[in-house]
Amino acid sequence: MGSNADLTRAFIKDVKRVIVKVGTAIVTQADGRLALGRLGALCEQIQELNSEGYEVILVTSGAVGAGRQRLRYRRLVNSSFADLQKPQHELDGKACAAVGQNGLMALYDSLFSQLDVTSAQLLVTDNDFRDPDFRKQLSETVKSLLSLKVIPILNENDAVSTRKAPYEDSSGIFWDNDSLAALLALELKADLLVLLSDVEGLYSGPPSDPKSKLIHTYVKERHEGAITFGNKSRVGRGGMTAKVKAAVYAAYAGIPVVITSGFAGDNIIRVLNGESIGTLFHRDANQWAPAGEIGAHEMAVAARECSRRLQAVSSKDRSKILLDIADALKENENLILAENAADVAAAQQAGYEKSLISRLALKPGKVSGLANSLCMLANMEEPIGQVLKRTELAEGLILEKTTSPLGVLLIIFESRPEALVQIASLAIRSGNGLLLKGGKEAKRSNAILHKIITSSIPESIGKKLIGLVTSREDIPELLKLDDVIDLVIPRGSNKLVSQIKASTKIPVLGHADGICHVYVDKSADKDMAKQIVLDAKTDYPAACNAMETLLVHKDLVQTGLVNELIVELQIKGVTLYGGPRASSLLNIPEARSFHHEYCSLACTVEIVDDVHAAIDHIHQHGSAHTDSIVTDDHDVAELFLHQLDSAAVFHNASTRFSDGYRFGLGAEVGISTSRIHARGPVGVEGLLTTRWIARGNGQVVNGDAGIVYTHKDLTV
Repeated sequence: MGSNADLTRAFIKDVKRVIVKVGTAIVTQADGRLALGRLGALCEQIQELNSEGYEVILVTSGAVGAGRQRLRYRRLVNSSFADLQKPQHELDGKACAAVGQNGLMALYDSLFSQLDVTSAQLLVTDNDFRDPDFRKQLSETVKSLLSLKVIPILNENDAVSTRKAPYEDSSGIFWDNDSLAALLALELKADLLVLLSDVEGLYSGPPSDPKSKLIHTYVKERHEGAITFGNKSRVGRGGMTAKVKAAVYAAYAGIPVVITSGFAGDNIIRVLNGESIGTLFHRDANQWAPAGEIGAHEMAVAARECSRRLQAVSSKDRSKILLDIADALKENENLILAENAADVAAAQQAGYEKSLISRLALKPGKVSGLANSLCMLANMEEPIGQVLKRTELAEGLILEKTTSPLGVLLIIFESRPEALVQIASLAIRSGNGLLLKGGKEAKRSNAILHKIITSSIPESIGKKLIGLVTSREDIPELLKLDDVIDLVIPRGSNKLVSQIKASTKIPVLGHADGICHVYVDKSADKDMAKQIVLDAKTDYPAACNAMETLLVHKDLVQTGLVNELIVELQIKGVTLYGGPRASSLLNIPEARSFHHEYCSLACTVEIVDDVHAAIDHIHQHGSAHTDSIVTDDHDVAELFLHQLDSAAVFHNASTRFSDGYRFGLGAEVGISTSRIHARGPVGVEGLLTTRWIARGNGQVVNGDAGIVYTHKDLTV
């Protein structure tokens, strides 16, 4: 699946001369007044680029619109009451242009002067470009201005243009400021043309249509004739149709073009930083991979179509796919480990944190363990079509509530390549289509695992059942596909999960933090407490179910168990931080925050008064993931288990048991701390929804006349 991000960066690094075209819709507000905020942001961006050594040329519209607003006001104040009762004729466009151009340039001059930048005005007409001497002189003048770090500002001189109707006449060498900008890009040998619009870029249909998708890279062979354009600009002669014509003209002459929003205050800077925003036009676009947004939508639609074929096959056939994948993993174990080792070596060379490298590495026995989990899933009871409730609504009318796949899942995960296998196997067992986006640090591991898995999917179902997204730039577009994707499950850092939740209307299932606690009560068995605490922290410190905070009853300070636990942890290499009470009593550094996920050999220790204080502490500082109590007091244990509001709560067991495989789910797509749909380790059941099936023999409602409702429960 392609993206224009790397392609953009490839030519951006060689850009020196940039032409920026800003239209009337950006320059003016809805009432015709100049948009001071947007113009100020535009000038600040140009000033920054100018200071960085770029040669920036500005092509601006807006003179006619600004002039019309000023002349309407002037006509109003100079009119008598009787004059105002007469029909008002439209103002002469050329007069508007003359008045507006003066004010527009005065504003640009003022704004640039505040930024210690000098600007220059150059007005041109269509006929000027028919004169070779004019074109040569224009080029020399602009070159001279740029050498002096002056910003040339060009506009069509509508006041003296010979065009009869500037807003309608599209004859001549150029016909609006979009085509003027494209012409100047060629004449002045620009390296890049940026056309600022009132929308984010070119869409597959009118931007107001929810089904329209942003096109990241325009491919003429694919998009020409396939795009439905909306209305033209609310002001001016342009609109998206004009911009696309100008962009195609310049791009196929060898000058890359980006159409992006002028409402954002930093989009020009972002384009020149190589970010994938707006729509890119390039003459070599047809040689590139499919454009991001079209690839994203097609990939999601293909996954849905394949999932419906998967649901149609028998439970035995779905199980066989999982068993075939398990065999393929075992057969290709050496290849998988070699690709994973290459990822680990690259991550180490890049200086990634040890916790990430730990999650990235496939440890000995991991591949065979994944194969075993697939076999476990294959032998599970059929999850699809299970009758949860059966009700006789009326005589001969039976209603069933049955389990059903969600549809298409988007899983975004970091580091752990084994997550790809677990998630794919659960999707197949539950009849769901799947899109996977792994971290770039696991690129080779994910690619080989995806290839092995999809090679085991029969052609009758389709290998596109499971799509692998390879570019981070595609994620924003995927998160907009709420009409195709049914659930997003992010597995990764707090930052990743929070960003995804804030960026999509698609339901999100997951957890942002794994701040797990172990509370050692005063009645705890000493040896058991040591075993559980050490296992919860040191078995796999980078896991989300590892202990991050150890809470101990205050009486254990006197019995010496607290010191013994501290020593045992330190022997294992655990760095300890204390809460206010623990740091004072135990002489350890104070933790910066209780709400902290270390993901390493480190944890926080705090002393609490009793089980009630422990519960309060966890509710205040925890993440509702997994928490455990170590105690021999049955009543205290039951109080902790029933009053603590976490997804998983344990008594006398390590938090590390909070795992789909260990729970007997076969695998997990993640651990959810949500309270809706699924909670805790999410296996097959968490990837199912329900639907209703009714069987009758001709019943009609007819205002409920003549029907006797029985509502008899027939559930087995």
